[in-house]
Amino acid sequence: MSIYRQFWLAIVTCMLLAFGGSLIASILSARAYLESQLSTKNSDNAAALALSMSQSNPDPVMIELTVAALYDSGRYELVRFVDPEGRTIAERASGHLDLDAPEWFARWLPIRAVPGRAQISKGWQQVGTLTLVSDRRLAYGALWNNVWQTTGALALASLVGGFLGSIILGRLKAPLQAVIDQATAISERRFVTIDEPAVPELKRLALAMNTTVGRLRTVFEEEAARLEILRREANCDPLTGLTNRSHFMARLRQALDSEDAGEGTLLLIRLADLAGINRRQGRAATDDFLRHAGEAIGKCATPESQGIAARLNGSDFAIVLPAGRDARSVAQALLAALIEVGKPYVEGETIVWIGAGSFGRLTDVETLLARVDAALAAAEAGGMNAVREAVVDAGDHTPRTAEQWAQAITRAVNRKWLRLVSFPVVDAVGGLSHIECPLRLLLEEDGEWLAAGRFLPLAERLRLTPALDLAAVALGLRELTARPDLPGLAINLSASSVAEASFRQRLLNLLGAHTKEAPRLWLEVAENGALRHLATFRELSRALQAAGCRIGLEHFGHQFSQIGLLHDLGLDYLKVDASFVRGLDSNRGNAAFLEGLCGIAHGIGLQVLAEGVATRAEWLVLEELGFDGVTGPAVSASRTNGTPV
Repeated sequence: MSIYRQFWLAIVTCMLLAFGGSLIASILSARAYLESQLSTKNSDNAAALALSMSQSNPDPVMIELTVAALYDSGRYELVRFVDPEGRTIAERASGHLDLDAPEWFARWLPIRAVPGRAQISKGWQQVGTLTLVSDRRLAYGALWNNVWQTTGALALASLVGGFLGSIILGRLKAPLQAVIDQATAISERRFVTIDEPAVPELKRLALAMNTTVGRLRTVFEEEAARLEILRREANCDPLTGLTNRSHFMARLRQALDSEDAGEGTLLLIRLADLAGINRRQGRAATDDFLRHAGEAIGKCATPESQGIAARLNGSDFAIVLPAGRDARSVAQALLAALIEVGKPYVEGETIVWIGAGSFGRLTDVETLLARVDAALAAAEAGGMNAVREAVVDAGDHTPRTAEQWAQAITRAVNRKWLRLVSFPVVDAVGGLSHIECPLRLLLEEDGEWLAAGRFLPLAERLRLTPALDLAAVALGLRELTARPDLPGLAINLSASSVAEASFRQRLLNLLGAHTKEAPRLWLEVAENGALRHLATFRELSRALQAAGCRIGLEHFGHQFSQIGLLHDLGLDYLKVDASFVRGLDSNRGNAAFLEGLCGIAHGIGLQVLAEGVATRAEWLVLEELGFDGVTGPAVSASRTNGTPV
């Protein structure tokens, strides 16, 4: 029973006890007063009548007439005259009283008045004894009316008391509910603070909980800041802040080899005459030039655009642009920006050369780098600032224009040319935690099943991801229904879908129709998408938690500096991006970063999983670092070959 119901039960019980006690006391008091008044009346009337009759020299006839007259007046229930020997001379008594109150009331509350008795004499001779009992009809009527009046007054007082009690409970309910909500949020891994209520006891409780949450946040932020330094030291160029060569190569391989890999463009940038700047202006000026150039290059690959910018060595930089970005215009704009940056430092007109080349899923890294490097060499051979594009591979028959893609994706959704493929995610002891189920799509009925990376970037640009994501969730729920033994199934949601209110409502309606399967459904959003739409993602996370789903972030780690924004989302797990896992057995910096990430995530109740585990050596290191689960080629191969995990 809730505390509010207990409060109301206590108030109602107290009201009933007070009401009942007051009513009983009032009734008994009124009855005692009426009995006293009737007894006094009986005694006084009997004495007065006896005195009057004694002065009239009473005889039997007179006594008989007097008794009859008294009874007939209607004011007495009993009039009796007995002689000194105890014989009744005259008596009148009513057999049944027509009361001014219900009979049951008279039975439960009888009014018993003392009869009035007085001696009648003639001179010194005693004639007899007169007994009078007054009519109690009016007394019962008065008592009955008193009960109704008292009941009405007490009921009104109870209503007023209940109203005042509800006001008091209302004033207590809001701060008490706030404390309850805060405790609930903490249990759901959402660390929020509340305003301190005015109620002293609740104020102390809220203060204690706010202090605890504040300390947790402080520890969380301090540890996050320390880990961010480790991440940058391991993966970023110390001068420009861009990704360093080793991490860039890991991310490039991930962009080409992963399941959600799609199309994109690689730009290689080379700054001209860096050695001449160093010779003429010194190292400080050279570093200044590199920092400004790094800023210009970094603006082309912000986290929001899902691009990757890196410094490969002294004068070489690189950018990976996802599908949907116009690589030619980006390269031309970057060329102009770098020319402007280099004017104060470079003598002559040649400042920068850029080579560009597109790629698709499963493109060989070495082949791509060779093609784009050849384009860069061609630009450099021209001598002037220039952009050169590598030769585009032929044989790709996928749609080229946005309109063609929109028609193809819409047709696939309408005709249900969609399916899920599954990849295992295993826990720390090697058991199946859940399966990841990316979406596949057909452009033509007898065509090739396209991986998600081929069409999702364009679908997001065309605002078609809500229909695809709902279809994927529906397929996942159908799979969970068909396989009750499956521990879990993960579906990725696009950032643009999360931002759309109609999608969120339709998703919740779909889950509401599958309440049995919802607890086994894992829904995840990419880190950069969740941070880009943080408010709507927070709203969706809480709604999905209420539906019983598990919520997580995938491709996590690149924006770790913003981890403090995730404290009130109530996440269940994090999937660390594969670029931090590649070559982990030989990368102490990333190992230290991931070990700290595990510690801080476990401290707030989050599971930590690793994506893209390619080798057994990486897997073993992840186990030592405290990861709760892994997925990737090594896991799929191990389960396919029956190798012990």
